[in-house]
Amino acid sequence: MKDILNFLSELKANNCREWFNDNKERYNAVKKSVESLTENLLAMISGFDSEASGLRVADCTYRIYRDTRFSSDKTPFKTHIGIFINPPKGKKSFRSGYYLHIEPGNCLFAAGNIGLPSGMLKAVRQSIYDEIEEYRSIVESEDFKKTFPSIGENMLKTAPKGFPKDWEFIDYLKPKDFCCSCPISDKTMLSPKLLKTLEPIYRRAKRYNDFINYAIDDFEENMNAKA
Repeated sequence: MKDILNFLSELKANNCREWFNDNKERYNAVKKSVESLTENLLAMISGFDSEASGLRVADCTYRIYRDTRFSSDKTPFKTHIGIFINPPKGKKSFRSGYYLHIEPGNCLFAAGNIGLPSGMLKAVRQSIYDEIEEYRSIVESEDFKKTFPSIGENMLKTAPKGFPKDWEFIDYLKPKDFCCSCPISDKTMLSPKLLKTLEPIYRRAKRYNDFINYAIDDFEENMNAKA
């Protein structure tokens, strides 16, 4: 892990093709380290989420090259590494999964997903509304709240369309992105016990992912039946 963090730190200070080309061998070594970490994470997650066992490293990792075509930021390389283990279809699926963000001084773990299509997003909200006690048993449990103190990102300012504004738990329906995250210190990332530290965090995320994925799978089944 030290080689990964050191490389990313230097890349951030030298984000240009010339520096990257001069350090291509270092990047290739970092890439192998990331692939090894991903394999270990897949093995760990498969122990409690069997759908992860069918994924390959390529299903969970991303290119370091940025797509600058439609961005004002023309720096050519990402200065972080993401590992998104999203069973059973991989990183491009809208299902909720397990994301590890590696960036010096800003490492984190996240569960869920972002950018759901509007119909799918409404289905997730409806599922929470219909099964609020089950949802609360997940997100209000002591271990979950201790690990993930806040739920959801990009919050609406008012109730989403189609739901009562005066509902007691309306704040649970306001996220545009149903995900939760927790920071991970660089010290923890560098520890030889990293996987042992991450495992209970990943396990706590599973019930949250399962709840969201039930709504997503049901929505997709209904859409396919109508097609």
